[in-house]
Amino acid sequence: MVNDRLIQTEYSEIMQKSYIDYAMSVIVARALPDVRDGLKPVQRRTLYDMYELGIRYDKPYRKSARIVGDTMGKYHPHGDSSIYGALVVLAQDFKMGLPLVDGHGNFGSIEGDGAAAMRYTEARLKKITQEVYLQDLDKDVVNFLPNFDETEKEPEVLPVRVPNLLVNGAEGIAVGMATSIPTHNLGEVIDGVIAYMKNPDMSTEEMMEYIPGPDFPTGGIVTNKDDLKQIYSTGVGKIKLRGKVEIEKIKGGKQAIVITEIPYTMIGANIGKFLNDIYSLVETHKTNDITDISNMSSKEGIRIVVELKKGADAENVCNLLYKKTRLEDTFGVNMLAVCDGRPETLGVVPMIRHHVNFQFELATKKYTTLLKKEQDKKEIQEGLIKACDVIDLIIEILRGSKNVKDAKDCLINGNVDAIHFKSAQSREDAKQLHFTENQATAILEMRLHRLIGLEIEALKKEFDETVKNIQTYTDILENRSSMAKVIMKDLQSIKKEFATPRKTVIDNVAEAVVEEKPIEEEDVVVLLDKFAYARVIDKATYDRNKEAADSESKKIIFCKNLDKLGVFTSQGQMHLIKVLDLPMGKFRDKGIPIDNVSNYDTRKEDVLLIEALQNMKDKKILFATAAGMVKVVDGGLFDVSKRTTAATKLAEDDLVLRVGIVEEGDNVVMYSKNQYFLRIDAADIPEKKKAAVGVRGIRLEEGDSLKGVCILKPGDNPTVKVKSKSVQLGRLHVSPRDTKGVKK
Repeated sequence: MVNDRLIQTEYSEIMQKSYIDYAMSVIVARALPDVRDGLKPVQRRTLYDMYELGIRYDKPYRKSARIVGDTMGKYHPHGDSSIYGALVVLAQDFKMGLPLVDGHGNFGSIEGDGAAAMRYTEARLKKITQEVYLQDLDKDVVNFLPNFDETEKEPEVLPVRVPNLLVNGAEGIAVGMATSIPTHNLGEVIDGVIAYMKNPDMSTEEMMEYIPGPDFPTGGIVTNKDDLKQIYSTGVGKIKLRGKVEIEKIKGGKQAIVITEIPYTMIGANIGKFLNDIYSLVETHKTNDITDISNMSSKEGIRIVVELKKGADAENVCNLLYKKTRLEDTFGVNMLAVCDGRPETLGVVPMIRHHVNFQFELATKKYTTLLKKEQDKKEIQEGLIKACDVIDLIIEILRGSKNVKDAKDCLINGNVDAIHFKSAQSREDAKQLHFTENQATAILEMRLHRLIGLEIEALKKEFDETVKNIQTYTDILENRSSMAKVIMKDLQSIKKEFATPRKTVIDNVAEAVVEEKPIEEEDVVVLLDKFAYARVIDKATYDRNKEAADSESKKIIFCKNLDKLGVFTSQGQMHLIKVLDLPMGKFRDKGIPIDNVSNYDTRKEDVLLIEALQNMKDKKILFATAAGMVKVVDGGLFDVSKRTTAATKLAEDDLVLRVGIVEEGDNVVMYSKNQYFLRIDAADIPEKKKAAVGVRGIRLEEGDSLKGVCILKPGDNPTVKVKSKSVQLGRLHVSPRDTKGVKK
């Protein structure tokens, strides 16, 4: 019956359980590193696969595609891009404190260039990865689990002998949580581990005598040294980073700011953004001291040169870069890792405690395995030495045996029934033999050259060495202090071979203070083309190119560089643009769209007027809508600071048709779609507030709407084409407001 196989349950419970299962899978099996080896599953599987494929540091490179395909097929069935991405990061010395993969080919750059496709690049393990991360896998030191299809075995964790979680840091986004751990100096971390093993009760402050702070591969300066104690205690906080700059003298008596190290957070696309931010500071006149920027970075290191004009205050420009660009940035710390199968936020001391416990666990398994091997070896060696003393008897047994089984039975149990002996004494001596099964097997497999005197001496020497090893391993396993000495000695040898000098400076640095020089006011001209691109030129440039500017520009505004422009739109809004936000340059520069520097929406609004707010003071601004409503507003009311403000109130489904400045003696002509024309004196239009709808300017028939509005200056006589006729607006008679007008 189908009903017998149906399980009825609450749908919300199924959703909740499924989501929790998914979240925990992402947290534990993908996004977060394990506290023991400091690796995410994809990193661990990639390194183990390279180890299994024999791609060692002293062997030739192998194609990355081979590594990725093998890892995906055996251990990590989540797509090749995630595996190759992990492989690339493991090889990047500007991301990893201690790169674990030796990459050959294009593995990306610090400036954000991506790595070449996996079919072009090659890789192999680094020496430290092989000797410190993978070395003891053959000694049963970690548990092996079935892979996704149970056809292979993979290690639960790698037997990493240094706190990789601190050395290489980690970044990962899981479900509802994220980890962000900075990189640290290998030598300092090893010193911290040894100090902890000598004093497990040490405080965070004591630990920081050995691990003073993060050490990023890009160098730079940590500026909030005093905050590190709190961060390392709780595992959460913000590290403030600065790039390293030098002031150099260049030709012409000028100076240049040379950036030789960048904050770790700037690597990748943020270097390009940093350069663009400097360009913006120049374009928006935040500084006039920068004359040129050039990125001279190469494989040898970072070198970004910011040239300053003669007499510029280099210190002040540096502070400006710290404040306004990513030359000073924040690294958010959240030291989250998987501990005992669940995510946990750890301070530095607990993190090292977990590592040390893991090292004792590894050492216990390692020396248990080694002790067993030595004990087995001792058993064999004892048997061979004993056999050498009675070799004549053993040869007689072998010659008198019909098969190996009988000879072996005699060696182990002294059973002589099936053996033919030359003498009764030999038979009696053979009955006394009691070799173990392993010893008997070794004796039967022994070659005759082992009977040479020197070989026997070497065997006894090996036996003494084996006994000594057994004593050593037993002492290590039975005494925690002995095991601790071995672990510390191992760490010191790793430090001696692989540690590198610290790159990041740690200090308390005062916050950057920028002395902003007031911008000098000057006359400028804003040019707006038909595509709503705006640019600013100085008055002298306009005078030299007046004819071209007048013919090519849709709108020309004479104003001050400190002015603001009001953009009046068909939706009754006014958007503010600071003239300083518009690029100032040469006459033929392209400019930028005005919607880039304001809230103006090109999809919903039409621009009706752009004017400098200073030019509108003491002026009357006319508003006319499609419904025939008109009003004038004092221009001084628009001198506001909000980026967008309501310029007029509109009735439902109404639109502003015309916004313009009217002066004494001006007339206003309105004409409708049904060809009604009305010319009124601008003085007849009442002055209202911004929030008012206005009054009726022309009385429209039902279904008719205003088509256009013209402001006539004295003596003007523009022509408007209506169907096949042309109407000269200057020849219309002036009529009262709120009348129907004349039909043409």
